[in-house]
Amino acid sequence: MIVEPHFIAARHRLGGVDIDFTRRIATMAIVNRTPDSFYDRGETFALDAALEKGRRAFADGADILDVGGVKFAPGPALPVAEEIERVVPFVREMAAGGPVSVDTFHPKVAAAAIAAGAAVINDTTGLHDPEMASVVADSEAVLVIAHSAAEPRTRLVGPQYGDVVAEVHEFLRRRVDLALSRGVPHERIIVDPGHDLNKNTLHTLEITRRLEAFTDLGYPVLVAHSNKDYIGESLGRAKEDRLPGSLSSAVFCALSGARIVRAHNVRETVDAMRMIEVTLGWRQPAYLRHNMPVQGPIRAMRGARA
Repeated sequence: MIVEPHFIAARHRLGGVDIDFTRRIATMAIVNRTPDSFYDRGETFALDAALEKGRRAFADGADILDVGGVKFAPGPALPVAEEIERVVPFVREMAAGGPVSVDTFHPKVAAAAIAAGAAVINDTTGLHDPEMASVVADSEAVLVIAHSAAEPRTRLVGPQYGDVVAEVHEFLRRRVDLALSRGVPHERIIVDPGHDLNKNTLHTLEITRRLEAFTDLGYPVLVAHSNKDYIGESLGRAKEDRLPGSLSSAVFCALSGARIVRAHNVRETVDAMRMIEVTLGWRQPAYLRHNMPVQGPIRAMRGARA
């Protein structure tokens, strides 16, 4: 079954780009400006390396770049000034090329990033600090509200849920209401059920299986699934061998109503999402040649040979 979400506001403006999520599945490319990221292990910590990856991601078809200066996993606090120094130069350089998102839970980092040109603030703590909603409300940026249950950068040991889908849905509904109360309009809200964030593999598989439940909130659903542990544990694959599983999960989520997929492997993910769009008739094929009628000079040339 293909889920067609009913949006409160289907069109979102990200920077200077309008996206109609009734006919588009956007790819958000991951760029980590951290020395200890779980997947690329600091490969893009240096600014030049991060910028090169960002340019390549846009060239490969990414709709949005998502840059983070602090990983989600538990660890010591990073001074806000240092996080700003990691993300703002990237935003300032890349914002002219397309929408840039900043993954942060600090309102001061968000404010600095927006001032530098960020089009999206991706809060993986689900507005742990409500001031984040006020910062976004006072701008033109879009807010991603993700579910996570623990305090930022702390470990939730043995997370337990009665009905993980119902509890995550209720969390997101309450946090959306908070954002609205602080002045963030409907058309600038995106929700994320938080694959693997304070959840075990069985929790994340249940969220994926029942992803349609989150579309009734009325906002575009983002899935941050790429190369995560639930894929590794499901397939018995190391981080570097999770691309097929990631693509399968992305396609399943898109057909279940997700409208943004966050990915490390940009070109492959873009192709998978565009193939869905072409199949559903939302976009035209890149070209038509196979078994098409012969026209013009080619037909005449064949006639001459005959």
